[in-house]
Amino acid sequence: MKILVLNGVNLNMTGRREAVYGEETLDAINARLEKFAKERGAEIEFFQSNSEGAIVDRLQQGGFDGLVINAGAYTHYSYAIADALYSVKAKKIEVHISNILAREEFRQKSVLARNCDGCIAGLGADVYFLAVEYLTWKS
Repeated sequence: MKILVLNGVNLNMTGRREAVYGEETLDAINARLEKFAKERGAEIEFFQSNSEGAIVDRLQQGGFDGLVINAGAYTHYSYAIADALYSVKAKKIEVHISNILAREEFRQKSVLARNCDGCIAGLGADVYFLAVEYLTWKS
């Protein structure tokens, strides 16, 4: 199984921005996640972009059996990413490090959710591991 972990806008600043996102950098999370996936027999690819178009382009390229997506702020308004997700045939899990339902009103709605198979939020970096666990368990 090949899993794409796609991180959107500002996720490259994880560990260096608001405390709500934790102190661990995205690179550190990815390193741990790669080992975790490998232990479950999965190959993992990481992609991060602050550009909405680059995210859409990567989704359209395909080549993965499962997707873990944290689109950052694009979650709340990117119909372009939502449309691209609609066309993805792989299992798709939306994740959020913070609990978006306990945040500002504009962050409480995801326009991506209807095109994903599930959502995990509010458990810090563990959301990525739970998503990979689900994808490898269901494969």
